[in-house]
Amino acid sequence: MERNRIAMTISLPPEIAEDYEKTARQEAKNRSQLFRDMFRVYKERTLEKEFLELQAYGAKLARKKRVFTEAEVERIVLKDR
Repeated sequence: MERNRIAMTISLPPEIAEDYEKTARQEAKNRSQLFRDMFRVYKERTLEKEFLELQAYGAKLARKKRVFTEAEVERIVLKDR
């Protein structure tokens, strides 16, 4: 039978550990649930940051090539198909 959980140990400074426990109680979650939620939010923010960086990079390239509308982008993409 395959396990669907892996136990992990982390170390925290006492003040952060106390705050973590307090937050878990306030949210009515156990420590594992709180960690999973925190990690999910972290991943979402990381992916959003990556998306925004790629979007800014693409916009910079488009301005350099004097492409300003989505229609122009489509025309360029479909041109060689």
